[in-house]
Amino acid sequence: MICIIYFFMFLVISIFLFFYSMDFMISSESIIFEIEMFSMNSTSIVMSLLFDWMSLMFASFVLFISSMVIYYSKEYMEGDLEINRFILLVVMFVLSMLLLIFSPNLISILLGWDGLGLVSYCLVIYYQNWKSYNAGMLTALTNRLGDVAFLISISWMMSFGSWNYIYFLDCMKDSLEMNIISFLMLFAAMTKSAQIPFSSWLPAAMAAPTPVSALVHSSTLVTAGVYLLIRFNLSLSLYNMYLLMFVSGLTMFMAGLGASYEFDLKKIIALSTLSQLGLMMSILSMGGCVLAFYHLLTHALFKALLFMCAGVMIHYLGNNQDIRSMGGLINQLPLTCTFFIICNLSLCGLPFLSGFYSKDLILDIVSMNDLGFYVYLIYYFSTGLTVAYTIRLIYYVVVGNFNFQSFHMIKDSGIYMLMGMAGLIMNVVFMGSLLSWIIFPYPYIICMPLFMKMMVIVVMLLGLWGGYEVSKMPMSGYLFSSNYPNMSFYFGSMWYMPYLSTFGMNYLPLMSGNLNYEVVDRGWSEYLGSQNLFNYISLSSRIFQLIYKNHLKIFLLMMVLWILVLLMF
Repeated sequence: MICIIYFFMFLVISIFLFFYSMDFMISSESIIFEIEMFSMNSTSIVMSLLFDWMSLMFASFVLFISSMVIYYSKEYMEGDLEINRFILLVVMFVLSMLLLIFSPNLISILLGWDGLGLVSYCLVIYYQNWKSYNAGMLTALTNRLGDVAFLISISWMMSFGSWNYIYFLDCMKDSLEMNIISFLMLFAAMTKSAQIPFSSWLPAAMAAPTPVSALVHSSTLVTAGVYLLIRFNLSLSLYNMYLLMFVSGLTMFMAGLGASYEFDLKKIIALSTLSQLGLMMSILSMGGCVLAFYHLLTHALFKALLFMCAGVMIHYLGNNQDIRSMGGLINQLPLTCTFFIICNLSLCGLPFLSGFYSKDLILDIVSMNDLGFYVYLIYYFSTGLTVAYTIRLIYYVVVGNFNFQSFHMIKDSGIYMLMGMAGLIMNVVFMGSLLSWIIFPYPYIICMPLFMKMMVIVVMLLGLWGGYEVSKMPMSGYLFSSNYPNMSFYFGSMWYMPYLSTFGMNYLPLMSGNLNYEVVDRGWSEYLGSQNLFNYISLSSRIFQLIYKNHLKIFLLMMVLWILVLLMF
């Protein structure tokens, strides 16, 4: 019952916010509500809410996707005894995201930011086992680094007399304080959006239930960093932009390579999210904040549906996530596989699905910029990798040989899950063109040479061919696997990043702690400290006890010795 209530509530509010956002956009209007909590040393603690077309539209998408995910969870989490607790955690997660979206104030943003981190930890460890616990700790501690940057930037903003950053972005962008604050915000956004070197937590967070993954990887947790930088884009210095472009381009490339070697269904989709986050961050670093926001919205729709389709497959395959155990599911799950293929093609940028409008525009903008051959190569190679791992995924899951148990019960029978997915599919197909008409008031006319315009299609076709060829390979000869096993392990493990951020970060402190314990605590401090003190006191007490027991003999002996000394002298 609680699922239906929140589903209807979120859906109705989402529709209202969407129409209000169009009204605000047409009238170029924005509203700020301020409630002063208390004032201290000329710095007032103010609870602020910013309503403009961007915050309203993003909130509308978050609530719409959340409503479909909650409706979908009614059947997916049906056997769970604590489903009400799960739904309330999801609702807290959404409310934290809404607080972050509507806040022009660093204090209230920190509340939403920390709320996302804490609730995401609770959701990642929802299935209580060691894997979930380790993934939750990695997620929470990585995001805690961003919280530290937030706290430092809050202390730096005290010199402005207010934490409402939105007033100072443009007029103070040349000051030292604003440069430091914008760099700290960049660092916080990189941790939350899992850019290199903080990428390892994002695939690990797949330990959460699939509805949570659909929410986290589409419109809430990982997109919070992108949204924050969209808000702070006016104050980012040129050096920050170049740093962001280099790191996000590498993230995009690394995630595409990692997804081509992965066999876990949810991790492949998670790595594709990481690749798209790199795309959003890199176009943001070139000054295209509205374009990054546009891709953020279109990506949220098809990525949420992609995870929901993966959840249906995992649900009916006995919680099996290995794509090598799947295949030929188009015969058993025709509707789910249709949704799955449409989402994957939208991810690749197939005309005229929603992903095409934003990705094609981004690639055209990149082609027109004079940023050098490196950026151009990274972008187009990553685009080809996107198509390659998508075709590989479709081949293994949908059209390959059926490799599951011969005794199975797989069919499209989950009415709640199908209805939840059906609510998103029309948006995946049509919302890209609709948003392009709403967000961009005049059409982009991009004039480029024919070979540059055709480069996107050529790269996509090359990626399609590469993905198909890789899919047909036997596992033993799979892309360096037999000849260069270390190379295969390097690409498949995200350039050793999970090992560097877990084992690499823990090994030296734990070893030094063990050495300290053996040498100092159980060694010299034991010898010179408590144990030595005990031995000294024991020896002293034994000597004094000997004296007390023989005091008469000692007295007589000393008297005899004294008489002898007198007689001698």
